Amino acid sequence: QVQLVESGGGLVQAGGSLRLSCAASGRTFSIYAMGWFRQAPGKERELVAAISWNGANTYYADSVKGRFTISRDNAKNTVYLQMNSLQPEDTAVYYCAQGMYSSMSTRTNDYGYWGQGTQVTVSS
Repeated sequence: QVQLVESGGGLVQAGGSLRLSCAASGRTFSIYAMGWFRQAPGKERELVAAISWNGANTYYADSVKGRFTISRDNAKNTVYLQMNSLQPEDTAVYYCAQGMYSSMSTRTNDYGYWGQGTQVTVSS
């Protein structure tokens, strides 16, 4: 059983920063791509950032490019999302997801396991 547990969410003022962590179970974490998604009230879930199995390739949504950084530490079975210059539009529940392949993907269906989500609220 794969378990993904997000942490690090909270309330922050516009312009502030948060660092989300996703701790994964399983011995095979290091061979799979990982992604961070978010879903705001009344909106569809969207991919924020993704990273390949070895961290060599990353993807960022245009809305967060230059502000967010995804990284992973395979020795700790953990993926991170550093979020800087946060804006109210970033308010959402953020989900960590494990891909079914080693290659990075922007397609939701390529992710097989999901965390419970962590709330990020950015006040103006």
